[in-house]
Amino acid sequence: MSDDEMFLRSRVIIEPLVDRFYAWFHTVAPVQASMNLAFLQVPMLESYLDNPQVHVAASVNPELRGGYFVNIAEERAAEVRELLDSIKTDRAGMLAFAKAVADAENLLRENATGYDLTPFYPQLPKELGGLVELAYDTSNQASVRFMEPLAYRGGLYSEDRQSVQISLEPGYERPFILSTPRLASPDVLEAKIPFRHAGLEELFRARFRPTTVGRLREALELTDAQAALLPGLLSDRPSVSEDRHIEAGGRIRYFGHACLVLQTPQAAIVTDPFLSADASAGDRYTYDDLPDFIDLVLITHGHQDHIVLETMLQLRGRVGAVVVPRSSRGNLVDPSIGLYLKELGFPVVEVDDFDEVPFPGGKVVATPFLGEHCDLDIRAKSTYWVDLAGKSVFVGADSSGIDPVLYRHIRNHLGTADICFLGMECDGAPLTWLYQALLTSPVPKKMSRSRKLSGSNAQQAAAIMTEFGATEAYIYAMGEEHWLGHVMATTYNEDTYQIQQINEFLTWCADRGIKAEHLLNQREWRW
Repeated sequence: MSDDEMFLRSRVIIEPLVDRFYAWFHTVAPVQASMNLAFLQVPMLESYLDNPQVHVAASVNPELRGGYFVNIAEERAAEVRELLDSIKTDRAGMLAFAKAVADAENLLRENATGYDLTPFYPQLPKELGGLVELAYDTSNQASVRFMEPLAYRGGLYSEDRQSVQISLEPGYERPFILSTPRLASPDVLEAKIPFRHAGLEELFRARFRPTTVGRLREALELTDAQAALLPGLLSDRPSVSEDRHIEAGGRIRYFGHACLVLQTPQAAIVTDPFLSADASAGDRYTYDDLPDFIDLVLITHGHQDHIVLETMLQLRGRVGAVVVPRSSRGNLVDPSIGLYLKELGFPVVEVDDFDEVPFPGGKVVATPFLGEHCDLDIRAKSTYWVDLAGKSVFVGADSSGIDPVLYRHIRNHLGTADICFLGMECDGAPLTWLYQALLTSPVPKKMSRSRKLSGSNAQQAAAIMTEFGATEAYIYAMGEEHWLGHVMATTYNEDTYQIQQINEFLTWCADRGIKAEHLLNQREWRW
């Protein structure tokens, strides 16, 4: 069998892991990964070991969905303890670095009053030596700025943390990615390889280009036991769709959440890739429906549901470039998406507002992204304006309409949009839900709840459409697709505020002759 040409099965998924936790931007980027390990993941494992039954019960309680509870059966608690012990031993440097960051920020909070910061350098913890700069803003508020490229080059970033689990889509909701580490399973192929490993490209190109068991075993550096699981991931025929390419005009396909595939016969653009592997469901586009080559992947921002590593790793060998917004460089809450993806082997183009990226027959323009990040100073976020096949498409992601004049400036610069894709998660999670590990000073609950991960409400979405003068508006599903539950952990019904706001916006559009729709699962536009 090792010499027979085979293709990857449609339902193959990969879960990238760091110290057995599901990997996302803030658990891989070295500074933020240290903070999350020390102040979120280690305490969470300790809490689980104190009372596994409470964690397991909370994990399946619908009222607590999306909470930080470890969903691992009590009989496997010994494996969790072994994981915790190994983290405390093997990642002692990361844990010490996180404490040093907290100590440094506290030093500045208590002592930096607008005067010269030079005397504070000798007082910084040794773990920060040569990796930070102290600086004031124009209001004389002092902060620590990190030399992020150096953090990747030093001992803080270790590929030894990384591994992957490869299996078939189980058909049920996987454990929540922010809380539950992945333990070993006999039917899951686990490989201790870094995310940038070239063998992963060989594996996932096999969706449309044949390979062999022997070639994959060599490419992924597998043992006999690991290689024995390969045949179950392979098929003697490809599962790709015949209509994954087009021969004329333009096409947009909605793959769920914020993922769009925009195509012409000459090019393909994918936004915020987050794909299902379950083609058997019949109600969604999947990996089978992607074009063989993707000219550009557009990343709007760094949240775990918009830069999804389990999807990105499946695409790496077939992407011309990944377009990402440039960060503010060195801000604790604003790590560089570009550095992160380059380290993982992706070709990257970093953009600022109104930078243009051409592709065959069209261009992408990076446009400003407003709000949605709990009022934190995060610059690594961008919307995009895509010109292709005679249409202008605004990819709005979660950008808010809190200041509609911004969109007037965009229109004055780029013209009228034909189609707008907008996010209306207008009552998102509070500040501490996603950023708690990076906040070195306590945040009162009332303050946290006032600062949410929110996109536009009905009034704000209407204001965006008014400023753009667009004739079509489409609202992304807000994690409503059930196959995204392991990442989104969201629940809505017709009485939910967000759904009511979407319905109000759709009515506003209908009253003005604007074609509008609340998307779910899949949709196609052709012209």
